[in-house]
Amino acid sequence: MRPQEILMPQPAGLYCSPGDFYIDPVRPVKRAVITHGHSDHARSGHGAVLATQETLDIMGLRYGESFAGSTQAARYGEKIGFGDVSLTFHPAGHVLGSAQIAVSCKETCIVASGDYKDARDPTCAPFELVPCDVFITEATFGLPVFRHGDAAAEIRKLLASVALFPERAHLVGAYSLGKAQRVIALIRQAGYDAPIYLHGAMEKITRYYETRGIPLGELRPARGMKKADLAGTITLAPPSAVSDIWTRRFPDPVTAFASGWMRVRARARQRGVELPLVISDHADWDGLTATIAATGAGEVWVTHGQEDALVHWCGTRGLAARPLDLVGYGDEEESETPAEGEEA
Repeated sequence: MRPQEILMPQPAGLYCSPGDFYIDPVRPVKRAVITHGHSDHARSGHGAVLATQETLDIMGLRYGESFAGSTQAARYGEKIGFGDVSLTFHPAGHVLGSAQIAVSCKETCIVASGDYKDARDPTCAPFELVPCDVFITEATFGLPVFRHGDAAAEIRKLLASVALFPERAHLVGAYSLGKAQRVIALIRQAGYDAPIYLHGAMEKITRYYETRGIPLGELRPARGMKKADLAGTITLAPPSAVSDIWTRRFPDPVTAFASGWMRVRARARQRGVELPLVISDHADWDGLTATIAATGAGEVWVTHGQEDALVHWCGTRGLAARPLDLVGYGDEEESETPAEGEEA
């Protein structure tokens, strides 16, 4: 069976005809297989959802317990059958519970990576390389300019600034699922043991990470704190909160933003970021190209991101490649805004 007969783009998302399910559909469908809990991949309203337990839990926290008609939890490495199709979930290294979906049908294996990274992250299972015939890769940072470097070095920059300006508060913009918890864990690994403060939008998911055995040290809500008492502290908040009137409750704040986009200085200046931190939960150019090569796939499908450059790179290596042109996916941290009632 040709790969295009197993998985094909449709308006609702990537559809598997032999198994009658969609991967990360952008509109409600009868049966959805979800790679991870970010809102552009995990939506409510599906008839049935198959995902890892962590992803199901995160969807429940975000959308309420009735986010789908029914749910089924998949373990990493477990084989699940849908007619002539079998699925296995493999760690994607993106956020807690994130998975690559290996779709096998009649001796053809297609791996849908969802979002992934090959860099070390103390808050989720590390990326697992899955050999396959066709690899579906994201391309969020699919340009050679994007090389993220060492996240620990970026954290040292943050802590050096905290030490240099003890009279100022440091506000770190970070997406509330995955990025915030990774930044906290990296801060702790760097030896910082003072309380870290959280915007209200960060609390629910961050506390869930702790229930999954991920140590994050002492965390406190920022709301209700006296302005003077926040001098010399670190607070994490959604990126949108770091640029609005919410910041007025902090003494002379240093604004930071943890994102792979901070490699582009113009983006940092545009957002008024004083301390850009190049920390990403997506693979950079080197990570994307190394992963594609290591899968052994003879065909590569590229989706949501800088598709053209990665398709061209594959062509220079003799790999058949094409863009999928799926719509409805984007960079979560660029669009996240606190929900009503999630004030710090």
